[in-house]
Amino acid sequence: MFDRLIRIIGNENLDKIKSKKILIIGLGGVGGISIETLVRNGISNIILVDNDKVDITNKNRQIIALDSNIGKNKTDCFYDRLKDINKDINIKIINDFITSNNIDLLFNEEVDYVIDACDTITTKILIIEECLKRNIKFISSMGMGKKMDISKLKITDIRNTSYDKIAKVIRKKLKEDGITLKVPVIYSDEVPSDNDEIIGSYSPVTSIAGIMIADYILKEIINE
Repeated sequence: MFDRLIRIIGNENLDKIKSKKILIIGLGGVGGISIETLVRNGISNIILVDNDKVDITNKNRQIIALDSNIGKNKTDCFYDRLKDINKDINIKIINDFITSNNIDLLFNEEVDYVIDACDTITTKILIIEECLKRNIKFISSMGMGKKMDISKLKITDIRNTSYDKIAKVIRKKLKEDGITLKVPVIYSDEVPSDNDEIIGSYSPVTSIAGIMIADYILKEIINE
């Protein structure tokens, strides 16, 4: 199934990609398209983490949000979908909301890359600090709500971000904790629309953010 990819990157690089294990926390608009893109490009060992179920409000932006999946666990839906893309991949599921009390669940086995695509700031901070402590490569997705300009998406260190409330909170906490190591994030420097208390979302932004995360990880593996 990877013939067209091999023509671009070669068998050796595909083998490198296949050998890596990806842990992804959050299977929403960003995380879902990210992990599917990785699987379609050779990633074969995955840990899926999400405690949410598919809801009808997810249909505007989440690749797994279909009428046939409403009310089902996102992890189960992605297990079936990803196995349908590549039956030979290895998938582990964690259906838990991650807190300081159970974060060790994420690291019961060795992983090569962590994708933080969850929505909860306290959990994001826990994941970032744990990855830094364990020297695990990672990338964290910042806020994509109220953003519509895909050209404003960037991957950078969290200290270079602007117009992102989530990044601002995390920067402050990292500074308080004395953490100076690089924290790679994807974010948008677009000024957000504040015309509604309910955070709206635009699927081209969330989808492209997810694809950019996948591209970032694949290029890192190829360039190792």
